[in-house]
Amino acid sequence: MKKLILSAVVFTGLMFGTAPLLAQDAPEAKEQGTLVAESGKAETPAQAGFLAVIVGSGWLGMLLWAALFGCGAAAVYFIVDCSVMIRPQKVMPETLINRVKEGMSEGDVMKALQACESEPGPLANILTAGFSHVEEGFDIIQESIGAAADLETERLMQRLTWISVCSNLSPMLGLLGTVQGMIMCFETLATGAPDIGALAMNISQALWTTATGLAVAIPSITFYYSIRNNANRLILRMQAMTMELIKDLRNVEVVSD
Repeated sequence: MKKLILSAVVFTGLMFGTAPLLAQDAPEAKEQGTLVAESGKAETPAQAGFLAVIVGSGWLGMLLWAALFGCGAAAVYFIVDCSVMIRPQKVMPETLINRVKEGMSEGDVMKALQACESEPGPLANILTAGFSHVEEGFDIIQESIGAAADLETERLMQRLTWISVCSNLSPMLGLLGTVQGMIMCFETLATGAPDIGALAMNISQALWTTATGLAVAIPSITFYYSIRNNANRLILRMQAMTMELIKDLRNVEVVSD
């Protein structure tokens, strides 16, 4: 929960920090914040800040912005979480492999099982499933390891699925904001003599939500495929390592006390 809150703060800070850089510069005016037309009538402020766009979008628009920021924060959280968890050091630590190899070379299955229990993780869980059925024959060991491997693979891929959810959801939220902004534009035009400032604010709302949705989706989908490919390679390595570690179980005999 703390990681998710921190991600939300970081994402919100980045959005507010980069928003002024994305906005177009307004034409220079003689009086600060006001344009004077040839007729002498004062116009609305030339440049509306990003915060003003959010506040001016109404309660529905503010809920939409909250959803966009929440989606962005969730994407940051799951990207960091998957990048940390889906690594060789976490999935198949070298110390575990060495201890299991040592136990198997000595013909001591219990020693290898204790090594797995002392360093829990995907590879350790798979090996534990196999070592727990060592008395039932090698075929049962293979079936248990196969079922455990499928379960651990699904757990790893479920983390990545949330990144994909964020990358697919954010453009939809941006599109919803665009639709809301255009509806507000036509409502402003329907009043007869439209307020140019309000009309421009509604258009700005429509464009900003689209841009924000894409700004969340593009990095999210990039990280998703990158981490997923890394996870697939790691899963293949883990499967090969598992078969290498249990091959000696064909000839292991368990002696009961």
